[in-house]
Amino acid sequence: MTPTRLARLAATASLIFLAADASAQSIDEAGSAYADGRFVEAADLAEALGTSEGYALAAQSLAVYAHYEASEEEWEAIIERAQRMGEEAVKADSTNPDAHYQSAHAVGRYAQRVGAWTALRQGLAGKIRDLLEATLALDPDYVDANLALGGWHADIDAEGFMARRLYGGKKEEAIVLFDRALELAPESKVVLHAYAIRLPFLDKENGEERAREMLEKALGVLPRDAYEDYLHLDILEALDELNEG
Repeated sequence: MTPTRLARLAATASLIFLAADASAQSIDEAGSAYADGRFVEAADLAEALGTSEGYALAAQSLAVYAHYEASEEEWEAIIERAQRMGEEAVKADSTNPDAHYQSAHAVGRYAQRVGAWTALRQGLAGKIRDLLEATLALDPDYVDANLALGGWHADIDAEGFMARRLYGGKKEEAIVLFDRALELAPESKVVLHAYAIRLPFLDKENGEERAREMLEKALGVLPRDAYEDYLHLDILEALDELNEG
C-alpha cells in the first residue's frame, strides 16, 4: 500500500473516531440537560443526533415535560412530538430496547391525559402493551419496562370486565411484574412509587399499609435528576391521599 493511501486511510479513521466522540459528547450533553430539567433543550439536542438513542432520549424528555410542565396550549404539540420521537427511535434501531420503552412512555403519557376509556377506544392500550413486551423481549431485566407493564396490567384490570376482556390485563400478572421490578431495583423511587399507588387495589387486605411503607421508603431515596424531583412531590401527594383516605 502506498504512503498516500495509508495517509488517506488514517485520515478517514480519524474522522470516524472524531465523529463518534462528538456523538458521545452530544448525547452526554443532552443527558445532562435532561437531568437538570431542561427538557425541551435536551430533546432538541438529542433529536439532532439522528440516532435511535437520541430519538429515545428526545421522546423521554418531551414526555416528562408534557406531563409536568407544558401549558395547555402547547401540550398537544409536545406530546405529539414525543410520540413521533418514540416512533423514530424504533425505526432507527428496532433492536434498541430503550426505543420501544420510550415510545411506550410517550404514548402512555398521552393516554394518561385523555383518560382510560378514550385511550381504550383509540387502541392505545394494545399499542403500549406491544411496545413494552417488545422491550422485555430484547431485555428481560429492563426495570422500567417490567414496572410499566405491571402498571398496564393493574390499570386494565381496574377498569373492569370489558377492559379485561378486550386486552387481557390481569391483577396477578401485575403483581409478578411489580415484584420483578422491585427485585431488580429495590431502592428506586420510581419503582416504589408506581407499585405503592396500586397496592390498595392489588392487595385488598394489606395494600394500604404496604403502600404507606413503600412511599415512606421512597421519600428517603434522594432524587437523581429533575424528573425524580417531580416524582418526590408525587410521592408526598400519594401519601397525603392515603392518610386522608
